[in-house]
Amino acid sequence: MQENTAKTFSMSLLSLCLLPFLFQAKCSSPLAPALYIFGDSLTDSGNNNVLNTLAKVNYKPYGIDFPDGPTGRFTNGNTFVDFLAQFLGLPDVPPYLGLSVAQKSSTITGMNYASGSAGILRETGTALGNIVLVLN
Repeated sequence: MQENTAKTFSMSLLSLCLLPFLFQAKCSSPLAPALYIFGDSLTDSGNNNVLNTLAKVNYKPYGIDFPDGPTGRFTNGNTFVDFLAQFLGLPDVPPYLGLSVAQKSSTITGMNYASGSAGILRETGTALGNIVLVLN
């Protein structure tokens, strides 16, 4: 029984060690045509920057690992969605509210509708201000 546990632990550790290399792989052609994101602060790429809300992170130290500084991501670097897009061979998924009408109609590789402080219920996060509501 202990041998199986040790083997499982070893395989898990090996998988965790190889995971970063998997995400660094470059694809010659995209593995998916587009990526559409719905979520909260874990996946928000800057939608809250243009909303009237207290849930904003478009200032330092957020985004210090990006060349142009803060992006509106609730992290100092990439979110797991950014890594997923890279793995699929797609460009960074732009925030829906950060695009012009022309850009929205011409973007074919996906959009990010995530909004920090959003949740499954319509009322979630509204105490802080506006959130992106996709469905009525």
